[in-house]
Amino acid sequence: MDQAALLQLLPFVAIFALMYFLIIRPQQKRAKEHQAQISGIKRNDTVVLSNGMIGKITRVEEAEVMVEIASGVNVRVVKAMVTEVRTKGEPAAANDKAA
Repeated sequence: MDQAALLQLLPFVAIFALMYFLIIRPQQKRAKEHQAQISGIKRNDTVVLSNGMIGKITRVEEAEVMVEIASGVNVRVVKAMVTEVRTKGEPAAANDKAA
């Protein structure tokens, strides 16, 4: 009877292990990389915000950054809303539309 109970639990253990390696672990890795990217933000970095705007960092504070989204237009943004950091001089991805 003890062996039968173990065999009944085996599929649940296998499903949990599969979910861990396919879903949970990669998400934790991505979150750790994003946190490292955000902590390394510095002035004059080009960033992409969560709403799709692209701007240049003009000031870095503890939890917020000042982003210039147009000439003379600065907005304060919470650091967590920065989705991508592009260093100065890194080109944006080209549009893949055929001409």
